[in-house]
Amino acid sequence: MGRVVITHSTYVDGLIPWLKSLAKDRRIQTVTPAVINRVRGRSQTLQLRVSTPIRGGFKLMARKGSTVQEVFVVTELEQSQLQKVVDELRP
Repeated sequence: MGRVVITHSTYVDGLIPWLKSLAKDRRIQTVTPAVINRVRGRSQTLQLRVSTPIRGGFKLMARKGSTVQEVFVVTELEQSQLQKVVDELRP
């Protein structure tokens, strides 16, 4: 079972429960929410997608409304496997 690193005071609305369920997968070691930014487009619902490979895992992008937040995941999963797990655990 992995862990969710809680270091910021703000997160994309509804993100933390999704990340906590993601961290319960035994193949995921660490989930770290990071920088929040504003974007032009709007997403009505919370979306989480695998974005870029990083050393030891992947960067995910969480979007809701005009806000986007980076999430770093340390895992042994491949990109397609991680996206499948993320989609299955959607709240």
